[in-house]
Amino acid sequence: MKRGHRMPFGAQLQDGGGVRFRLWAPAASMLVLEHLPVAATAWRGAAMESVGEGWFEAVLPDAQAADDYRFRLLGGPADGLVVPDPASRANPHDVHGASRVVDPYAYDWQHGEWAGRPWHEAVVYELHVGTFTTEGSFNAARARLAELAALGITAIELMPLAEFPGRRGWGYDGVLPFAPDASYGTPDELKQLVDTAHGLGLMVLLDVVYNHFGPDGNYLHAYCPAFFDASRATAWGPAINFDGPHSRTVRDFFIHNALYWVEEFGFDGLRLDAVHAIRDGSVPCIVDEICTALRQGPGQARQVHVVLENENNESRRLARDAQGRPLAATAQWNDDLHHAAHVQLTGETEGYYRDFAQQPLERFALALRRGFVYAGEPSACRSGQPRGEPCDNLPLPAFVSHLQTHDQIGNRALGERIDVLADPVMVQAARACLLLSPHVPMLFMGEEFAAHTPFLYFCDYGETELGRAVTQGRRAEFAGFAAFAGEESQAAIPDPNGEGAFVASNLAWEEREQPAHAAALRRTRALLAARRAHIVPRMAHGSRGWHHAVQGGLLRVTWRLGSHSLLHLLANFGQEEREVDRLPGRLVYAEGASPREPDAQRLRMQPGGVWAGVQDDRDD
Repeated sequence: MKRGHRMPFGAQLQDGGGVRFRLWAPAASMLVLEHLPVAATAWRGAAMESVGEGWFEAVLPDAQAADDYRFRLLGGPADGLVVPDPASRANPHDVHGASRVVDPYAYDWQHGEWAGRPWHEAVVYELHVGTFTTEGSFNAARARLAELAALGITAIELMPLAEFPGRRGWGYDGVLPFAPDASYGTPDELKQLVDTAHGLGLMVLLDVVYNHFGPDGNYLHAYCPAFFDASRATAWGPAINFDGPHSRTVRDFFIHNALYWVEEFGFDGLRLDAVHAIRDGSVPCIVDEICTALRQGPGQARQVHVVLENENNESRRLARDAQGRPLAATAQWNDDLHHAAHVQLTGETEGYYRDFAQQPLERFALALRRGFVYAGEPSACRSGQPRGEPCDNLPLPAFVSHLQTHDQIGNRALGERIDVLADPVMVQAARACLLLSPHVPMLFMGEEFAAHTPFLYFCDYGETELGRAVTQGRRAEFAGFAAFAGEESQAAIPDPNGEGAFVASNLAWEEREQPAHAAALRRTRALLAARRAHIVPRMAHGSRGWHHAVQGGLLRVTWRLGSHSLLHLLANFGQEEREVDRLPGRLVYAEGASPREPDAQRLRMQPGGVWAGVQDDRDD
């Protein structure tokens, strides 16, 4: 099977041979296409024709896949500037180098019949390709997929892949949204990773960034300033122009990008980074338009999912139709659950944890029951203004919930994971609550075995002014935290621009051989097996929160699964053993919880103990 996505810009192979090159450059007076055939040593220049509305085009009959190309601006303040293609499918010479022509139909898909999986079956595993393995490549990541599938993972989510500066980075500073970063491998190697995952029954999601470009390698300002809105400032510079003059072209650029990853690479969905940072007053907004394009395009033939990161907790973006199908996005990262759990487990209340400082266990239980903690309630971090929208009408798989992500680990000064910061018994209890809930759970790479390796913020800007600014800014960022108030403690913060931060973040797979980590892995496998056998089948026809209560460290939550089942959960987050009435239902999972003999209707709950049971209508 062959697949591809035709685009109205970039380098497009022509049916009769040759390549059409097209660039939107309304601020340029003249453009020259510079072309380096695959076997040539000298660049060739060809004038590009202005075809109206800021578009320039050239068709080279002798151009082919694997040729390099770039654009030279002539006239104006950027005279002589050479730039890559912003729609490049591959950029093997990094963000400032030439682009490469790619044949999207060269890869022969082995599992082209794959139609995806229903979203309620998702158990997501977030990974960073560069640090997931020592090799840091698509091929090396692919070799680990069978282990994840055997564990019970059903979806992997790749942190952003769009070409970023250097060989080390999180990917959120990408500047060429169509080009998989060359440090990880080729486009076809990425396709092989996706293809292999599908053969193992794994969905593959991709994290994409549509709210900003990175600061290094973004040449769009030089030849199409209309791509941005200079009147709206963001932390990354002027906002992207989604609703001003010429915004149709800008919107189409990102809509095609979303379709490109799903149609050409076979991704099963996208995670849209920080949609709350997108400035767009249009109706429909760009987020909704992307969701519609995916649903009405590739979503007609297979399962395609869109997951949002949205600090505003806008439940309306997650609304369902009468058949339970998403009207826009499928789900949202549920940071509320993370924040409540983090405060409960660590006692930390600085920064955004301030909103969860009071009764964190109650807030954790509330998040488990309904999804958002802030669903219209006033937020201290927003000066008492309400945050969020009511969410009780949403099915619980609309929430991708987690105890840690790249954000929550990597945005710490020292990149510590929750398994390092808190009592492991209580962390395991919280993780069991998550994996046994009707939410879509997400694990960060290595979490399955309670990895202790840090995940630091890292980048590769080199010995440049930007690189030095990032180093200094990272240390200044934490100056307001009590633990890093002094110069000496700030100096201990790893330099994100140095290779050491990247190397330290490489996942240590050998940890799994140590007894505590091996035990954690066995526990994760057992929890996912219980989820797969007893919970997921009952979620097929919907799920809703039913009841929650917290008393003396004991958490109780009940959910309705479909119309005929209740799922009950007990967990002891106190420091003392508790004796409680056993809830009705057949046992799904128990650890640190055992019947009190001779009265089997009473349970002894050890600190960190967890018990879950399912009650069907046919049960007594």
